[in-house]
Amino acid sequence: MPFHKDNLLHGVLPVLHTPFNDDGSIDSPTLKREIDWAFQTGADGVVIAMVSEILRLGYHGRKELATLVCEAVQGRGFTVISVGAESIREAQEFANHAEGLGVSAVMAIPPVATALSGAKTIEYFATIARGISIPLVVQDASSYVGAAIDLSVYLQLLEDFGADRIFFKPEASPLGPNLSKLRDASNGKARIFEGSGGINLVDCYRRGIVGTMPGTDLLDGIVALWRALQAGDEDRIYHLSLPICAITALQLQAGLDGFIAIEKYLLRKRGLFVNTRQVQPCGWQLDAETAAEVDRLLALLLRNLGQGP
Repeated sequence: MPFHKDNLLHGVLPVLHTPFNDDGSIDSPTLKREIDWAFQTGADGVVIAMVSEILRLGYHGRKELATLVCEAVQGRGFTVISVGAESIREAQEFANHAEGLGVSAVMAIPPVATALSGAKTIEYFATIARGISIPLVVQDASSYVGAAIDLSVYLQLLEDFGADRIFFKPEASPLGPNLSKLRDASNGKARIFEGSGGINLVDCYRRGIVGTMPGTDLLDGIVALWRALQAGDEDRIYHLSLPICAITALQLQAGLDGFIAIEKYLLRKRGLFVNTRQVQPCGWQLDAETAAEVDRLLALLLRNLGQGP
């Protein structure tokens, strides 16, 4: 489907990784190359979220990254900026800044340092949504950070704002059954994205998601898999999904840092990044044996895509 600004958010929306120079500043030429590659590969848009390292970028760094991304997208597809913060006021500021840049939607996780009641969680998301005129994606990133969001919170937000203003990205385990509960409790009205890195994409697609937010590192494989799912090509679905799942399983071993480290390793290996620099401190580093297994699985995926011997 051609991109139009008034389309409801959908499709393959990769979460961008943030490339850094040796001095820790954002490497904007490499970021632009990553975004160009995403659209050339068939992405419907791009996202700034957890694997973009926003939790470590700081207030000004997050705004700079959002600005650079929006300048590079140039209307080629959707742009989603994560605005979740530890205070409602700061989340509002990030959301207003993003809307001013012309983004398609914002996304937010709940605060990670404070355990909120259901009512307080609703208040947090509702305050963000009321302060903007664009959609809000409510993200539960509890598989690697923060606490799970109760189903009642999703349903109340959907009732208060409607399916055109509130989207959902549930990630609490078990992902598939939880997704189906939201789908059924909302009578199919909830527009749901998955963000498992690919490991649950096939299962979630069959449960009625409207899109996926994977990393950028395996985007060509994810786009091909998404198209195979749309076509109902069962042989190709599993031909592509199995190496993607195996790589994601390695990333999951170390949580958020595992995703960032392995995905940046793959982006450098594939010639998109010039280094694998991350914001420090990090709790996990890629070891040689894991890297070797990632190499073997990438080679298998590329062969299955027709890109390798």
